[in-house]
Amino acid sequence: MKKKNALLYVLSGLLAILLLVGSFGGGMASGYLLARSQPSFAPSPVPTVGVGNEVTPEELREVFAPFWEAWNAVHESYYQQPVDDQALVDGALRGMMEALPDDYSAYEDPQQTRDFQMYMSGEYEGIGAYVNTDAEFLTIVRPIPGSPAEAAGLKTGDQIIAVDGEDVTGLDPAMVRLKVLGPAGTQVTLTILRPGVEEPFDVTVTRAHIVIPSVEGKMLDQNIAYIVINLFGDDTGSEFHQILGDLLKQDPRGIIVDLRYNTGGYTTAARQVASEFLSSGVVWYEEYGNGERKEYRVLGGGLATDPKLPVVVLVNEHSASASELVAGALQDYKRAKLVGVTTFGKGTVQTLVPLSNGGTARITIARWLTPNNRTIQDTGLTPDVVIERTLEQEEAGIDPQLDAAIKLILNP
Repeated sequence: MKKKNALLYVLSGLLAILLLVGSFGGGMASGYLLARSQPSFAPSPVPTVGVGNEVTPEELREVFAPFWEAWNAVHESYYQQPVDDQALVDGALRGMMEALPDDYSAYEDPQQTRDFQMYMSGEYEGIGAYVNTDAEFLTIVRPIPGSPAEAAGLKTGDQIIAVDGEDVTGLDPAMVRLKVLGPAGTQVTLTILRPGVEEPFDVTVTRAHIVIPSVEGKMLDQNIAYIVINLFGDDTGSEFHQILGDLLKQDPRGIIVDLRYNTGGYTTAARQVASEFLSSGVVWYEEYGNGERKEYRVLGGGLATDPKLPVVVLVNEHSASASELVAGALQDYKRAKLVGVTTFGKGTVQTLVPLSNGGTARITIARWLTPNNRTIQDTGLTPDVVIERTLEQEEAGIDPQLDAAIKLILNP
């Protein structure tokens, strides 16, 4: 769970920044309070209240005054000058988003925004692992086969508590993920907390250029189509349509869609995937704070809408967000059966607001409901067939969940 720091001066500072980008300046007269442990220093003059506040809209000056007071004090009194104004702005922006009573609203600075966009395009530079950013700590969901993460011995369930010696236990895991990213060929040392291992330990990984296929498909024995969606990225909808079409040409007995370890992505891609199996209807609802709703309907033209063609969706505790939208819609319409364990339960909607500095404000604006008005947030989706898969089974290549899905296809 993200740790919120609801400090009024940070909130005030961010509001001021959003309204007045570019209006800050250093060197404004101010003062600071001396610690009692340093009596040899003469006290500075009393700070001038609200210097800089004159550029704030009049009706908000009382709220913003503490920010300007702090801003002035830092520029006048901080012992290492000059102060990095951009770092202060980024800190205030991040503080405002952290102050919201919500686990998913966040600020991403310009570099973090670029890294996120690259990741969602399916290519990035990093260690090569699917991760969960919705847990208490950044958690390895699964190393990508052949990746530096796999070569370094990282495993499912590993929790990252420090990056290059910096404690990250109090940071938003989404921000920690961006710290792990970095140029190919560089090294990053991760401090790992592993279930079943008493003490944390360090793992050094050499980053590489990683290419993630968002969709992979093949035919299994007994003529069953099997499609894995790794993430809902920029091209997932078109890639899924192409792979599904190719597999359908082989006249499969049924289709298994694997959403395990898929922690989400773009809802546009989720809508496209769900529409391949549904001929009509609502895919999901967005419900806003004032009670209003917006519905997202099936796009039409799906390739696998024939109800006689059985479909099974594999899910686990790491299936989240966009994955839950797809799984929830197919389950509600009885177009597919879910197999696995209860999903993560990430059922809120975030909008990405581009900022003038190149960063992004990620703001929760609504919650999702399935076509049958089920909430996903904190509850997740319960599979039609509950089947556990242990870490030991996964490491040994044993997959009882996939086995159960195949049985359902053969005996619908």
